[in-house]
Amino acid sequence: MKTNIALRADYEDRPKPGAEIVPAVDVRFRALLPDGDWAKLPPAIQRRFSKRLANGATSVYVGEVREMRVSRLGWLLTQVLRLIGGPLPVSISAHAPSIVTVTEDIATGGQIWTRLYVRSNGFPQVIHSSKRFAGPTGLEEYIGFGIGMGLTINVVNAVLVFRSANYFVQLGKWRIPLPSWVTPGMITVGHEELGNNRFLFTLEVVHPRFGLLVRQSAAFRESHQ
Repeated sequence: MKTNIALRADYEDRPKPGAEIVPAVDVRFRALLPDGDWAKLPPAIQRRFSKRLANGATSVYVGEVREMRVSRLGWLLTQVLRLIGGPLPVSISAHAPSIVTVTEDIATGGQIWTRLYVRSNGFPQVIHSSKRFAGPTGLEEYIGFGIGMGLTINVVNAVLVFRSANYFVQLGKWRIPLPSWVTPGMITVGHEELGNNRFLFTLEVVHPRFGLLVRQSAAFRESHQ
């Protein structure tokens, strides 16, 4: 009886005829980096950005905001951007709990990143964005309303760094570049390993004329493997 059950389970786990075979490892981020740079990343970062999230799999990271700095112009920018979904954190409080989830974007073949920030008053702020492996740089991030930015990816001192390369609005098949004077400037996101399945997330928005507008850092740990 046990043998029949084991055989049935083994059969059910096998790919069905005609079913899509999903790779066990996601190499899309690695493909954007030279092999030498990828090798400079700590194994934990390599694993996080090689994790296959097909078939409804989700990665969950829980943590806390360590630092939050916003200039007056940066505060105004975050409030204006709330009109298009609020892609930047609006709270200036540090030591607030935060959760990040990553799932596969079935519609585009990319990944959906969701960040939740607990606030002292009102509901938590939830930020959604979609990373898509497309465009001139090979990686783009969409925040909704057709607005997106091209990203470059590099390794700096064992930190995985994403930087904005351009901004655009996608209207159907039309892609309209945004002039620099209507953009917030350079957005830089860093992913740094802290050890024990913990990492430091940093976000900086720097305007070429007005300097640092927003800086946030938050430490996260993996809630499950």
